[in-house]
Parts: sequence; structure tokens; C-alpha cells
Amino acid sequence: MTPSLPSIFLVSALAILVLLAVTAVIARRQDKYALIDVTWGLLFVAVSWVGVAMSGATARSLVLAALVTVWGGRLALHLARRTRGMGEDPRYVKILSGAPEGKKFGYAVRRVFLVQGVIAWFVSLPLQVTAWTTTTHEAHRVVAGVGWLGVALVVAGLVFESVGDAQLAAFKADPANRGRLMDRGLWAWTRHPNYFGDAVVWWGFWFMALQVSPGWATVLSPVAMTILLVKVSGVALLEKSMSQRPGWADYAARTSAFVPRPPRR
Repeated sequence: MTPSLPSIFLVSALAILVLLAVTAVIARRQDKYALIDVTWGLLFVAVSWVGVAMSGATARSLVLAALVTVWGGRLALHLARRTRGMGEDPRYVKILSGAPEGKKFGYAVRRVFLVQGVIAWFVSLPLQVTAWTTTTHEAHRVVAGVGWLGVALVVAGLVFESVGDAQLAAFKADPANRGRLMDRGLWAWTRHPNYFGDAVVWWGFWFMALQVSPGWATVLSPVAMTILLVKVSGVALLEKSMSQRPGWADYAARTSAFVPRPPRR
């Protein structure tokens, strides 16, 4: 029996809340609320497997869940490695600085965990809709029509952000590069290949959602993710600190902020 779309919406929200609750408890014990960043990618993995369970493990839902798991698992592992042994992220220090005395945890739940939970649920709407199908014949088609474009975009975006992260990690591992700006490889074509690749991945998931009739209506989800990456928690926030480094003006002048292009002379 095909599940109703509202039921998928509800169970997806519950899965997100459970993961956030576990993360919040661990974060409180460690007094490190930046742990939510590691959980972020796993929220979407959970949603994708909710779709598998509720759709009866159809071919399409399994393909989607596999793609989301590779993306979210890689992101979680990358962030876990990058932040291992570090203290609280300055972003969360700033956010939680407004917490009333003795009420930091409750403040963090409202201002960090619940906010990100709502965003994750909204951004994951293409995943939820793709897992939902209206007929048995449709449910057992792996990918149809424009869905192949979606798969190609997801793979391309995943490769792009993975290569960008690997290049940056190798650059930072060399003591000779301490204090310098990374301007090689993909970072010569865009100042944020990881964020650009992430945006491409989510537009890919939206194209996969177009395989089912209400998929087009989830277009605001990749739009929201792109805005977050460019204007809120990604490019805009990071460049505030990057702009203080030597050579920033020249690098910014010759390198695209987001969409890759050949560097200017």
C-alpha cells in the first residue's frame, strides 16, 4: 500500500527530532554545540531511509537513499575529522552568548537545534516527495526521464565538493601554507568549491523529485539551501574571516565567489 504524503512528512519530522535530541544530549555533556554540524548531513540520511521504509523499499527510493547516504555520510565524516579535538565553534559561541544565565541548554535547543531541524525538514522535501509514488508501476521504476539529470547533478556536485575538501585539507596539512589563502586546484576557479558542489547536489535531488507529480512544488527547498550556502551560513560568513588574510583582495578579484569560472588575470 502506498503511504500518504502527509504521513511521510510526519515520520520524517519525527526522525529528524530523534537525531537532534540525541545530538543535543551529547552536546550538553561535552559543552560543544557545534556537534550539530556533524549531525546535519545525517538528518537527510535518516529522512531518505524513512522514505525507503514507508515506500516498501522501491527501486527508486533505494537509489535515492544510496545517493543521500553517500553525500550525508561523507559530509558527517569530513566534519567530524576536521573538528576533532577542537573547542566550541566561534559561530555557536556568538549565538549562545545571548543565553540567560543557567539556561544555556534550553536556549541552544530553541536557537540551534529546533531551527536547524525545521530547515532540514524543509530542505529535505524533495527527498520525501521522491520516495512517495502514486502507482505500483511508477514506484518500481528506478529513475525516469528528468530524474537521470538529477542523478548526474548529484554525482557531479558530490565529486566537486569532495575534491575541493580534499584539496583544502592537503593544503592545510602543509606547515608552509600556514596563514596563506588556498588558491589552487578548484579553489582557483571558485572561492568555495565545497559550497558550490553542495548546492549542485540539492538541485540534483530536486530534479529527481520531478519524477513524481508534486515534485515541482518542492523547488523552494533547493532555493533555500542555495541561499543558506551563499548568504547565511556559508560563503558570506566564511568570507568575513577570509577577508582579513594577506592577499585576499587579489584572490577575490580574480576568483569567482561561487559559480566556477576560469580565474581572471
